[in-house]
Amino acid sequence: MGSNTGGASGGFYQPFNSSNLAGAGASTGIQNFPGVRLRGLPFDCNDIDICKFFVGLDIVDCLLVNKNGRFTGEAFVVFPTAMQTEFALHRNRQNMGRRYVEVFRCKKQEYYSAIANEVSQGGYFESECRRSSPPPRPPKKTAEDKGSMEYTEVLKLRGLPYSATTEDIIKFFLEYELTEENVHIAIRSDGKATGEAFVEFPTAEVAKTAMCKDKMTIGTRYVELFPSTPEEASRARTRGRH
Repeated sequence: MGSNTGGASGGFYQPFNSSNLAGAGASTGIQNFPGVRLRGLPFDCNDIDICKFFVGLDIVDCLLVNKNGRFTGEAFVVFPTAMQTEFALHRNRQNMGRRYVEVFRCKKQEYYSAIANEVSQGGYFESECRRSSPPPRPPKKTAEDKGSMEYTEVLKLRGLPYSATTEDIIKFFLEYELTEENVHIAIRSDGKATGEAFVEFPTAEVAKTAMCKDKMTIGTRYVELFPSTPEEASRARTRGRH
């Protein structure tokens, strides 16, 4: 990773020159979507590696593409602005580890299709920084499975946009009149969000009714809900402090 991060500040923020960018001849429709597709990633790659690859840019979402429980070496990365996307395209054919990575424009529909496929297969999202291949997907939880599980007053949210705020989650559960004290966004020790959060409701019964929000969207992401416990939420808070 040293070669990726070390040279970022030297010439990364250059004046925009479309002739130097991958996909410069792409259609206006593609250019309007502030996202890129990566191909040729190492198979032990995770979202932290991708954040380092794009050091200096703000990532709104990062989706690693899996097929049949295995990482394909592809990913989608969405940025907040078109200009940051142009900067990201400068990274085309730069190295991550021993592999060079292709970075090219993607269509909005390609990104949404990848999200839908992730959800349909059970949607694995890592909650910890790990240097290993993405593990096999857990069996897909059906509505009936989740309905028969034991509930406490705490629900776990998974698959949140990395940019999601406490206010976004309160709005997601608007009819439940949550406060900031009811919401905890899980973070890693470096202060970055994991894509998970824990929400506390008045009772287990109320939490169970809130499961009607399962697989609804916050921003561009489908959010999965799971029964959790106060102990699991507490452990997540503790990990974020280390």
